[in-house]
Amino acid sequence: MTPSPFRPIFLYKTRLLAATVLSSLSLLPSPPSLAAPSADIAPLSRAQCAAMKQHQVITSGNPVPCTRLSRVAFDYHDFDGNVRQGAVVVLDAVAPQVASLFGELLLRAVPLAGAQPLEAFDGDDEKSMAANNTSAFNGRPMTGGGGWSKHAYGVAIDINPVQNPYVSGSGSSQQQVLPAAGAAALQRQPARPGMAEEVVGVFYDHGFLVWGGHWKQPIDYQHFEIGSRAFIARLVALPPAQARSAFERHVAHYRRCTQVASRDTTDDEDIALRDRCAAQSRR
Repeated sequence: MTPSPFRPIFLYKTRLLAATVLSSLSLLPSPPSLAAPSADIAPLSRAQCAAMKQHQVITSGNPVPCTRLSRVAFDYHDFDGNVRQGAVVVLDAVAPQVASLFGELLLRAVPLAGAQPLEAFDGDDEKSMAANNTSAFNGRPMTGGGGWSKHAYGVAIDINPVQNPYVSGSGSSQQQVLPAAGAAALQRQPARPGMAEEVVGVFYDHGFLVWGGHWKQPIDYQHFEIGSRAFIARLVALPPAQARSAFERHVAHYRRCTQVASRDTTDDEDIALRDRCAAQSRR
């Protein structure tokens, strides 16, 4: 084919136009970043373990050694809408899901009053609750009973204790509310900012399938945990990588169950399905 004498001129004008358009686009403001929230997960250092022992957060008799614990640092919204940084200590097997959980709370702008490991309160659970502190690991016995709390395994989280109090002897003359300021939150409807009812589904979706707000006696609105003592003992007995895989399967089982929901279900039906799947997925 004989080349057209007009082709070089056409190509030159086309390239000039393209360059002009690209140059103009480069002057436009860049769109805002939509990066997902991130969290830092790290095993506890020797210095951190020593500080926990010094502040009565862990002892040599704890059912989980310090070497199996991880610190999860994350951003959160406070009750004034400011973004702050907090941290919790949890069992290594659940740490990735805990990081994702708090990332979702940040995206949903769920407020937290504070989030500090228990060293800040010398392992005193009541002081932590009074400060409205969201927390996880604490090598202590169960509140109001014997045996180790599931917090001593790093597989339970307490969220906003003032908005979500612990209530024993509910409705009786012996009723006790911890922290005391939580008495103002015994009326649970309508739900107010920071109340656990708004985030039960988030905790379930990340493997924390037991909510103390469903308990009859005591009622522990602030408390979420992963499941049975037998399941927890299995995670602790497994090597860290295998324990993490077992917990991920636990999470996946719940999520598969909820996926059978119809698009046309009502909010009440969604909640019923969610709770049914949580009950079926607990181990």
